[in-house]
Amino acid sequence: MSVGIRGGVTGASVLGEEQQETFREYDAVATIGLPLGWYSRSGWGVGTRLLASAGVIQETGSSGLIGSLVPVFAFGSQDGRFAIDIGGGGALLSTHHFGKQNFGGPFQVVATMGVSVPLYQRLGAGYRFQHYSDAGLYGSDSRGADFHMIELTYRY
Repeated sequence: MSVGIRGGVTGASVLGEEQQETFREYDAVATIGLPLGWYSRSGWGVGTRLLASAGVIQETGSSGLIGSLVPVFAFGSQDGRFAIDIGGGGALLSTHHFGKQNFGGPFQVVATMGVSVPLYQRLGAGYRFQHYSDAGLYGSDSRGADFHMIELTYRY
């Protein structure tokens, strides 16, 4: 359905414990339509999509690679121009120690919520809240991170 780039920073923790570092993330993302959906004749309804991303996560002095697969439910237009989505999936980090912060291990659970709107013809923009956490898989000494991301997409 679309490809794009996005970037964001961590802010005050919304989910889980307070982050110990400030992070930035930059990645490329593809949104792939999944077959399950319920749309009215007007073209509005609910559909399923898969968000696949690959990029870099940075903290002052260190960086690592990150990739994710996140299925979402999207509420909006069937063509994907307007959408509000929510979902959860998984991510892999090439490193999980950044300064004082320990993510616990390479696998992270991802919770996400986003909104996208059209800009011009096939171009769109969006905002995404994304939370990474090990969900206790690696013990109690790890911390997650909450990202606020801006997206620029091209719908095909």
